[in-house]
Amino acid sequence: MTANNRSRNRELVEHVVLPVLFLTVTLLGGLRVVAENGTFIFIAPPLVTLVLAVLLMLLLVRGRLVTLHEWVGHELPPLTNIAHIWLLITLFFASAQSFNSVLPERGLLNWLFSFFFLWTLWNNQFSSLDPRRLLRSLAILFGTAFVLKHMLLASLYSPEGGWLKRIAGTLLQGVSLGTLDASSFAPATGYISFFTLTLYVSGLILLAFAGKDETEPFAHPVIEEYRQLPAADRLAVREVILDDQPEPVARVEREPTPRND
Repeated sequence: MTANNRSRNRELVEHVVLPVLFLTVTLLGGLRVVAENGTFIFIAPPLVTLVLAVLLMLLLVRGRLVTLHEWVGHELPPLTNIAHIWLLITLFFASAQSFNSVLPERGLLNWLFSFFFLWTLWNNQFSSLDPRRLLRSLAILFGTAFVLKHMLLASLYSPEGGWLKRIAGTLLQGVSLGTLDASSFAPATGYISFFTLTLYVSGLILLAFAGKDETEPFAHPVIEEYRQLPAADRLAVREVILDDQPEPVARVEREPTPRND
């Protein structure tokens, strides 16, 4: 009964909780609050966020947060394949909207932030990743971008800021010849972005533990890579391991030495 309950809870998380959570992130990622009148506007994700989402999805596959060979396959029931494909779609657009939430809307800052994300995600493609390390890296990545946009830049370009903030903003505009212009939104936009990123990172954490048994610890990376191999390759690996084992020494039965009475 315990195993059945665990299996049902895992299916509930994968097929209901995670898609709803990622859809919420998709809706909130482009939401902004105008500072002048407090109205809500929705900013569609730019093209660069889709490229970043593709790179992030590749990282999730390499980091074993998404196991495609276990999610989609001809041996699985059709409804299971459809549910997992829908989860992948919601995860992709939630990833794009998470980047949209922390990217400046225009100007040189938008390109600087985009280059920062592209450089980080591209370098991580060639790193050795495990689920815990990948989650920690993504949390730091989004947290850094959130602090830079919604705390540092928002304070510099805020019209209610003090004279020191206004001087710093004017100097930045003068040095950059106006290319560092940033949109000014209400402080509620930062709260929405924080809630969006929190939901997204929480969804990734649930995704990491949804497919694992609660009593099973994280296995060694070599074992995880072995489990991802096709059945034929796993059989070949086992044969190589068995061939490398030393052959047992045959035990020779010695005939009893005749006794001289």
